[in-house]
Amino acid sequence: MYENYYGFTEKPFQLSPDPRFFFASDHHQRALSYLQYGLDQGEGFIVITGPIGTGKTTIARNLLSQLGDESIVAAQLVTTKLDPQELLALVVSEFNIESKGDSKADLLQAIEKFLIQLNQQGKRALLIVDEAQNLPSETVEELRMLSNFQLENKPLIQSFLLGQEELKPIIQAPNMEQFRQRIIASAHLKPLSVAEVKEYIIHRIHQAGCDKDELFSENAFELIHEKTLGVPRKINIFVDRLLLFGFLEELDVINSETIMTVAEEMEIELTGSLNSSELASQEPSKTNQQVVVNSTENVEHIKEVLRDVEEILESSIKQKVKMARYVDKLLKHKSKLYAEEQIEK
Repeated sequence: MYENYYGFTEKPFQLSPDPRFFFASDHHQRALSYLQYGLDQGEGFIVITGPIGTGKTTIARNLLSQLGDESIVAAQLVTTKLDPQELLALVVSEFNIESKGDSKADLLQAIEKFLIQLNQQGKRALLIVDEAQNLPSETVEELRMLSNFQLENKPLIQSFLLGQEELKPIIQAPNMEQFRQRIIASAHLKPLSVAEVKEYIIHRIHQAGCDKDELFSENAFELIHEKTLGVPRKINIFVDRLLLFGFLEELDVINSETIMTVAEEMEIELTGSLNSSELASQEPSKTNQQVVVNSTENVEHIKEVLRDVEEILESSIKQKVKMARYVDKLLKHKSKLYAEEQIEK
């Protein structure tokens, strides 16, 4: 919606991971270096952990996009709570391996045959397991068993595990000692600092074709960090909304006032002013007690609820007015383009 207005060639803050927009903070660069080191070693496990939205999947995509080594055949799994056999079935599917049957023995034989064929071609397999914190410990152990496939003392497959912080206690459990001994490197991603938030936002708007370094006021970045806690995914959602608001309001600069306004709007949309406790307090009691409507306390409570409803409705109306303005602008722009085309004809 706002791309043309601000001079973008594409959306700079889309949610889907895109290697072209990868921002190498200190933590992210270290994690990527560990992954690349793991590739050079050709064995063992690399484990990358971090809170939701800190960029683990983006790092994996960036790594895959940089693979210039044709000897590596990579597959990426996004896991749910898989048991060991379901994991093997998913590995077979992602590597496009033909299996004679669905039993665990059939799946293991098919995977081993595939890995040996790769080795004969001078290649090896790389398995990237995303959302690995969803895996039960016995399934993580199955990954270790896959790493036992070797030929002439050389591993035929290695695995990278990317997961949220819940992955740590799974790996640190007493029964996972053998798995821990196979980990050759690990890294933990953290949210961005205030300075990194500024670099991150400028990096992405430049990557999207905009050279306006003053699109955000200097004090805007600290406030964006405060509202998003430095989490890249939250930054993408919030800044995307800021740019939409700036377009609808025809703003040249996103300043602190704009940020506070949008933050307030998003808070109302996501949480609302009527919370569950207020609603629960209005439900009839199971003892059928009579409610005294004309008491001062109840009247004040009803007034407060009505004010909250009025606030929500007012916010909704403002959003609809802004969207109507946008549609009007779009129609005028298309009419102008159509008129220019007719003149050229």
